[in-house]
Amino acid sequence: MMRRPLPLTFEDRTAQLTNTDFDELYDRLFFHVMRSPGSNITRIYDMVIRASRYRSTLPLNRDPIIELEFLPNESLGTISFLKGPYQGSIHMGRYLRKTAFFGTSLSRKFMASDGREYKWGYRTNPGQEWTCTTMDNTLVAHYDLKNPNHRFYDVSGNNLIVYEPWAHIVSEIIASCIIMRHIAQFNL
Repeated sequence: MMRRPLPLTFEDRTAQLTNTDFDELYDRLFFHVMRSPGSNITRIYDMVIRASRYRSTLPLNRDPIIELEFLPNESLGTISFLKGPYQGSIHMGRYLRKTAFFGTSLSRKFMASDGREYKWGYRTNPGQEWTCTTMDNTLVAHYDLKNPNHRFYDVSGNNLIVYEPWAHIVSEIIASCIIMRHIAQFNL
């Protein structure tokens, strides 16, 4: 019997773009996404513990790893990588470029810190709300919303699955997924 690593399975606690937690099912990684009231900057934090009622009452005493600054009208602004192999800022429209000149805004590609290009597509695979692939269509990650016809107990039912070979760019996958969902929500 051949054993393969389990994909990183993140529960998206609220499925909101500005206030949620991505907690890995097997307690390997935890991310917190937060936008302060009245702010247009969404911050992504690498956390050391799973989201809980207790953690939410504590002040955040760490620095974000990525900031997504949207313009006041919610149009695309800049993405800033504050930690990791690539540090710097770039306009979101340049970071997540359309895959075709006259193509839909819901199909975009980005260059990750590993030097490879990846693309996001909206509802390109059955059962997947968002699908991230390599440029040669190898599945990297997918974001799935809960099925409204199924009951979920103690979990949200919203998941981001990142396959193990791409675990090294998981924060970039989360950030680009949030931007893609933002583009869809605000018809950008």
